[in-house]
Amino acid sequence: MPHKEKSMILVGDLVITHNNRQGRVMRLGRDDFGDYVIVKLDLLEWEFAYDPWNLEKVG
Repeated sequence: MPHKEKSMILVGDLVITHNNRQGRVMRLGRDDFGDYVIVKLDLLEWEFAYDPWNLEKVG
């Protein structure tokens, strides 16, 4: 992921989303629009895609 300078987010990391939801990184990916991170939120059973810049690594 080219955004390593900002976050160095890896699969398995705990993160907080831009709207203060905590979750775990399930996958990293890239498509025609750029990099994205798939996060499974703690309070929901679904996974969501986020821009790496919209996530903060916990700890």
